[in-house]
Amino acid sequence: MHVEEAKRLIRETFQNNFDENRFRLFAKNLFNNLDESKAFSYQGQYIPDAYKDHVRQYKRLGKYTDPDGAALDVLVVNLKRETALDRARTMQRNFIAWYLKHRGEKDAAVVAYHTDGLEDWRFSYVRMDYRTVQEETGKVRVKTDLTPARRYSFLVGTNEPNHTAQQQLLPIFMDDRSNPTLAELEKAFTIESVTREFFERYKELFLRLKEELDGLVEKDRRVGGDFTAKNIQTADFAKKLLGQIVFLYFLQKKGWLGVGKDEKGNFRPWGAGPKDFLRRLYDRKLVPYDNFFNDLLEPLFYEALATDRGEEAYYSRFRCKIPFLNGGLFEPIGGYNWQEADILIRNETLGEVLDTFDLYNFTVREDEPLEKEVAVDPEMLGKVFENLLEVRDRKSKGAFYTPREIVHYMCRESLIRHLDGALNSRAGYERLGVPQTELFGPRDLAKPDGRMELMAESGPAPIPIRDLRLLVCRGEFGVEHDLQVDEKGRETKAYSWKLPESIRANAERIDRTLADIKICDPAIGSGAFPVGMLHEIVRARETLTTYLPEDPERTAYHFKRHAIQESIYGVDIDCGAVDIAKLRLWLSLVVDEDDFLSIKPLPNLDYKIVCGNSLLGLPGGVLLDGEICKSLEDAKQQFFSSANPSEKSKTRAAITDLFSRLMDNARKYVSSIGEVSFDFHTHFSEVFHQKRGFDVVIANPPYVRQESIKAFKPQLKQSFGNFYCGTADLYTYFYKRGLEILKPSGHLCFIAPNKFMRAGYGEKTRALLAGDATPEIVIDFGDLPIFDATTYPSILLIEKAKPAPDAKTLVATFTDPSQLERLDETLTAVGFSMPVAALKPEGWTLERPDVLALMEKLRKAGKPLGEYVEGRFYRGVLTGLNEAFVIDEATRKRLIAEDPKSADLIKPWLRGRDIRKWKAQWAGLYLITIASSANRDWPWSKERSEAKTRSLFAKAYPAIHRHLSLHEDKLKIRDDKGKFWWELRSCIYWSEFERPKLVYQEIATFQSFGYAEDGLICNNKCFLIPEKNDFLLGLLNSKVTWWFLGNLTSGLVGGARAMQMPYMEQLPIPSTTAAQKSPITERVRKILADPDSPAVPSLEEEINQLTYDLYKLTTEEVKIIETDK
Repeated sequence: MHVEEAKRLIRETFQNNFDENRFRLFAKNLFNNLDESKAFSYQGQYIPDAYKDHVRQYKRLGKYTDPDGAALDVLVVNLKRETALDRARTMQRNFIAWYLKHRGEKDAAVVAYHTDGLEDWRFSYVRMDYRTVQEETGKVRVKTDLTPARRYSFLVGTNEPNHTAQQQLLPIFMDDRSNPTLAELEKAFTIESVTREFFERYKELFLRLKEELDGLVEKDRRVGGDFTAKNIQTADFAKKLLGQIVFLYFLQKKGWLGVGKDEKGNFRPWGAGPKDFLRRLYDRKLVPYDNFFNDLLEPLFYEALATDRGEEAYYSRFRCKIPFLNGGLFEPIGGYNWQEADILIRNETLGEVLDTFDLYNFTVREDEPLEKEVAVDPEMLGKVFENLLEVRDRKSKGAFYTPREIVHYMCRESLIRHLDGALNSRAGYERLGVPQTELFGPRDLAKPDGRMELMAESGPAPIPIRDLRLLVCRGEFGVEHDLQVDEKGRETKAYSWKLPESIRANAERIDRTLADIKICDPAIGSGAFPVGMLHEIVRARETLTTYLPEDPERTAYHFKRHAIQESIYGVDIDCGAVDIAKLRLWLSLVVDEDDFLSIKPLPNLDYKIVCGNSLLGLPGGVLLDGEICKSLEDAKQQFFSSANPSEKSKTRAAITDLFSRLMDNARKYVSSIGEVSFDFHTHFSEVFHQKRGFDVVIANPPYVRQESIKAFKPQLKQSFGNFYCGTADLYTYFYKRGLEILKPSGHLCFIAPNKFMRAGYGEKTRALLAGDATPEIVIDFGDLPIFDATTYPSILLIEKAKPAPDAKTLVATFTDPSQLERLDETLTAVGFSMPVAALKPEGWTLERPDVLALMEKLRKAGKPLGEYVEGRFYRGVLTGLNEAFVIDEATRKRLIAEDPKSADLIKPWLRGRDIRKWKAQWAGLYLITIASSANRDWPWSKERSEAKTRSLFAKAYPAIHRHLSLHEDKLKIRDDKGKFWWELRSCIYWSEFERPKLVYQEIATFQSFGYAEDGLICNNKCFLIPEKNDFLLGLLNSKVTWWFLGNLTSGLVGGARAMQMPYMEQLPIPSTTAAQKSPITERVRKILADPDSPAVPSLEEEINQLTYDLYKLTTEEVKIIETDK
């Protein structure tokens, strides 16, 4: 397709209201070979109960199979509610996950989500995201009950620009010679390229604006004098101005700016404002002006948005409603006199800013691990701002910081460990028969004479950490099911409890613990970690709402505001970073403000997110005046919600005075105390009074080499005493400070360089982290490109408690960039437990060298099995009701006697339990094989009337019809059914069952790869590879394969292995010649000729030895395999 034609098609599709015909044409050109033959439309009863409140109708326009054989459907989903497009994102994603799982087992879908009557819609790519879980035994299996999907979306429609969509989809449209793979399609939805492009454009806008301000300050004495007097830097002014404009882009996206009157002269509601308010203001469509910044933006920032004008909020200068937002974002930087100073930034300069921002979609919804919008969201903005922190002029370079996948992982894991520690602390012990106030710990149970008194453990029952992990990581995916159970008052076949009883029964305890958490980032930067923790807390509390009494204040907004007020703290030495972090938190609140009249103004965060040096402060042990601290804490609480300018000013002055008095009082006891701009125990005194420290300290501390902090070293030496090391890099001191401000048993989670693990300067850090604290997780990323610069990062999660003698830590070394996308699953796959005692001050080694080296050697020995068999792994058939479809020999004979045509539908049925090593042993069962109309044309397939279709079925196969009718009620409510209730679910590979095939169990308790006869239909507990390959069968039944799978998947109870495709496809198949294969093939054929022969064990051992030779294993490596159980 010609480039201009492609652009026109994208533009016409995406820059208008949703139109199905336009979208169909778009899809046919995006996918050169779209199969439209099986299109359908469903609504009403065909939509599962969990989604009926949201989904009006869904259609399949066609099916696409990519060059790799992956299947994708093109769908249109009509959403019911007007708010459904922007909200209920989990529901929308889970609906497609349900569809992909139950409507033909597709790999992915492209979906147009639209709502009747709305101008904007969403174009999404959704793919399934299968995951693994670790059992108590340490073994791993694939988890399918709460399998989520990942969604990537473009925001499109009348009000949305299509610059990004054009740029990223154009290469696919222009390639007429080849069909896109799913990987190529997913790449078109990537957010990373948008982030980088937006940053480069934003950086250029900043530099131009700063250079113009430099000229204004130099030329205008009044402006220059004001900037000098207030210590205002032009770079900071430019950054704040751009941040203010960006914030307004999010506000206008919500329709909060420029709300005017309707035809009757009444003001429209909040949300009805133009989505291009700033553009209209600039184009003089609202009010005239001479200088855009001086005449309009300054009054908008520092008067309209910063002044409470009552409920109506009418702003006469613009003749419309403008909301009162409060918060420091709309206070003049440095307190400059905006009403007197004429800062005449050229209109063209700000026009370029608007021109650039107008190219991009802005969404107030932040990205989540499974939900990414190809748009400028607050999280991307935070990353852009953080990159800009180091930019002061055109010689500066931005550096990209913590990837969002790592932020999500660290926040979730920190929260899980905190909940486990807070809810499952060691229970007290109660002596029976005495008052309950006499509680004793386990060490106090022994009487002087050695006898034990009868004791009972007291306190609430523990909540397993795996259940807490399910709540935090997957809870939102189970809520839809649990809500249905709650509404119906019971579990049903379709809906059962997904979150465990321990979570449901303890919902109130968990919720209180979440509300009570205290979190600090001592190097806050753009605020990525506090905002990440905020989202995890809110998501968990929203999930718990299902199991708690109704409360109108259990909303995302109230949860966020409470967490910002009570839980979130942060410090940064760069005041610009502090401003950015505050902006992120304000944006996060704005996201969930729906009913403007019920929402308070934005809070003041001056004493929550503080500019200061985390590594300096008062000497340890300094006593603080309790009364002053109490007055200070009360004043800070009052300031948080203060909206009146004079009241804010008065309270701020009082707080400054109290800080000064506190320092003066401390100097009475320690006269050497100098000027202290920040101290954790004074600025955040309420945390230490309430909890003795923070529950979680989480950060990406600055990576500054020791050569760059020479001037700072004397202060560090004074502040850190014996811990100080003259050659240590700066981040090591953050570990020390982080542990100091934690409460006992609190958790620290940092991503920081791994050099301390081996470097000489890290000895004190190593002794601190594994001697005075207990590492729980240690991840070494080595030289993986986590950041743009090579920093050798690592993640440490540590409990502030001395390690028990038998303490273990989970460690892992990551070696492939692809592992970062599924960090938690990779950790499960490659991580292993090692004694904390092995982490010695002399140096940390995180590997089991022999095992890891052998695994790597095997991987390099040839090609993965997935490539060897060209991805042809097929799962057996899931009937949804075996009692109806699976029959014995007697039933088969009866059905054929009643109607000979029944024989055409009855096929031999193989269960997972029937598979033995070398050969399956059929148990004499059969399957009534009525393939879905999606896969085969039946006499009834084209009919729509249920009565007509049933009549045709009964006529074609009367005996089968009578048999299945006995189970009709149960068959109708199956999730796994075809187009009609008597059909099996869709399966595109029925023909593969007719071929020779190698079969194996989904979960194998013993090594059991074997052949199955042609025509045998496998059940869903089996997998098959459709080929007869004696060499491959011998290799799969060797000890090497069993050992490799054991280390790759970590089996289940009893040494079983999880044998799903994600594991099996990794098995290394060595490169061999025909001569090398021949001895193994010969022995396999001997075994197959008589599997019960007493010679089989000897032949199997010979195969093992031949296999060792193929992989060129040494005696020691063979020993590892032979002895590792």
